[in-house]
Amino acid sequence: MKRNVWVFGGISAVLLTIWLIIGIGFCYNGTAPDYEGSMVMGYASMVLAFSLVFVGVKNYRDKFNGGVVTFGKAFTMALYMVLIASATYVIVWLIEYYFFIPDFMDKYTTHCIARIKSSSDTAAEQATAIADINNMKELYKSPIMVVLFTFMEVFPVGLVVALITAAILQRKTPKTDSTLAA
Repeated sequence: MKRNVWVFGGISAVLLTIWLIIGIGFCYNGTAPDYEGSMVMGYASMVLAFSLVFVGVKNYRDKFNGGVVTFGKAFTMALYMVLIASATYVIVWLIEYYFFIPDFMDKYTTHCIARIKSSSDTAAEQATAIADINNMKELYKSPIMVVLFTFMEVFPVGLVVALITAAILQRKTPKTDSTLAA
């Protein structure tokens, strides 16, 4: 089980971090950064990377556990894989943010404020949204908050995938040849 967790959690981590680096590079270095498009692609890549959690649990169930796995065991394995990938994602973001793009929040908040000001919201709604963005920027000055924000960006996606994986792959009795023929 441990080997499966590390292998498939590690592969998920590699896929997540590759997309993180490429995605930030595209949106950060573009002449007109598209943060929204990058976010959509980012979350899509998270789902794709976390799909390996499903493969890892299925591999364990079918090859190493006689075709049987409980919901709890499947969820535990999936959760560990998600934690490995999420922790790696956070570490890579910290390195990327602090060493390569320390002005990311300045550019991102400027983009968000421009988008808010061009919206059809009322002046009061715009002021509230701008205050929220500026508050987030202030919170992002703390490394602990950077870790928490980044973890909460990726982990919930993985948690949903872990729950779905456990629900789909749980099996209390192994498949028999007659079950396969049906």
